[in-house]
Amino acid sequence: MYTDYHLHSSFSDDSQTPMEDMVRRAATLGLEEICFTEHVDYGVKTVVNCDYAAYFAKLAEMREKYRGQITIRAGIEFGVQLETIPEFTAAFQRWPFDFVIYSCHQIDNQEFWRNEFQAGRTQEEYQTAYYAAIYDVMCQYKLYSVLGHLDMIKRYDPCGDYPDEKILPLAEKIMRQAIADGKGIEVNTSTLRYGLPGTFPSRRLLELYHDLGGRILTIGSDSHDTAHLADLIPEVQSLLKEIGFREICTFEHMEPVFHRL
Repeated sequence: MYTDYHLHSSFSDDSQTPMEDMVRRAATLGLEEICFTEHVDYGVKTVVNCDYAAYFAKLAEMREKYRGQITIRAGIEFGVQLETIPEFTAAFQRWPFDFVIYSCHQIDNQEFWRNEFQAGRTQEEYQTAYYAAIYDVMCQYKLYSVLGHLDMIKRYDPCGDYPDEKILPLAEKIMRQAIADGKGIEVNTSTLRYGLPGTFPSRRLLELYHDLGGRILTIGSDSHDTAHLADLIPEVQSLLKEIGFREICTFEHMEPVFHRL
């Protein structure tokens, strides 16, 4: 199954790419199924979040126009914080999503990409706090499909490398909770664009997920333009086979659909 399950169009505040450009390019590349996962981050970015009504209207138009060529799913990327759980719950209950990525983009409304949260903290403090925040939300918020780019904090670490071994206990706690809740993790291939090795999460964390019995996996490029659509997806499928995974997932109406690798 050739899919890309993490795409942003101009319905996200950090993309200027029209949805149809993404769909057309995906069809040209031979992708069988794609899922748009537009940004929503209540709190810090409430005024520039995805326009749900316009988003679903455009999806309906694209599905009709490209019927028989490619399957297009309605996804969303929720940047959930403890204090914004009510807003995300309300949005989920109102709109018919196929797929929801839960990502940690900020803590206490302090964004990682601006180095707001890291400032004044040691590397150990902000790394530990990042994973703790993910777990704390997971314990209260269950309306999602997969955990997005689990070790994404590496991209915004001003101190450089932080060994996986130091966060393995926290990662295991998170993964055990996800598995118990029937949730999965995504393999995000955007590391290539940021000059980072491997994937989000790293091979070591993927191996841990496999050893814990995790089965629900999606693969996404996190592309915000057509140039990076489907980046490294065949390579990631090969990596997952090496680790021992036998399936990847797509989603329909929030239910995982398993496909043999």
